Amino acid sequence: MNIPKHVAIILDGNGRWAKSKGMPRNYGHKQGAKNVEIICEESYKMGIEYLTVYAFSTENWDRPKDEVDALMMLLRNYLKTCIKTADKNNMCVRIIGDKTRLDSDLQIAIAELEEHTKVNTGLKFNIALNYGSQDEMLRAMNSIVKDMEEGKIEKGPITKELFEDYLDTKGLPTPDLLIRTSGEQRLSNFLLWQLAYSEFYFADVHWPDFSKEELVKAVESFNSRKRRFGKVDEE
Repeated sequence: MNIPKHVAIILDGNGRWAKSKGMPRNYGHKQGAKNVEIICEESYKMGIEYLTVYAFSTENWDRPKDEVDALMMLLRNYLKTCIKTADKNNMCVRIIGDKTRLDSDLQIAIAELEEHTKVNTGLKFNIALNYGSQDEMLRAMNSIVKDMEEGKIEKGPITKELFEDYLDTKGLPTPDLLIRTSGEQRLSNFLLWQLAYSEFYFADVHWPDFSKEELVKAVESFNSRKRRFGKVDEE
């Protein structure tokens, strides 16, 4: 089986999963966080080299304050244990998104996590926090303009290569496969530039129920598709 090098996942359906069980939404987020570790391990065993998950979007700040506060507390707890988990699984962790809106203790914890795990040679695990693709592209363009004005880079046309050097995903290969759980079929402002030629797979299960078997189904679907990248098949 041809294993995609880079898989991106929109972790959708935590709240609906909890509601279906008569539990509060925050319970779903906790179970979803536990499932992230399971899928990281299964992805690495399968041979996936890069895994990028959409954990908290720029639009998620508009959710009820108690839910946002609970998500931030969940993030704090996750970061406390992530170094140990990353060491156990030889996992290199990177956070993408605008970290400046996060509280200072979270920014410090993220920097420590990235620094500690950068030497690990296993799964390259990327977490999108306070991430929105439109915001990412605007930040990139503003940074390019600023660097041109300050003489850090030569003024002139912005090339694809230059633009990608200013994105949060600099240095990462583009995703081969995007998975979204819970049956929704939209990108929700996730990796709009990077997903230009990716294959999409929409799973009907909510994220807490997304198992190894569901991951295999997604990869099998990926294998059934012929990737031409705009080329015409030769007869």
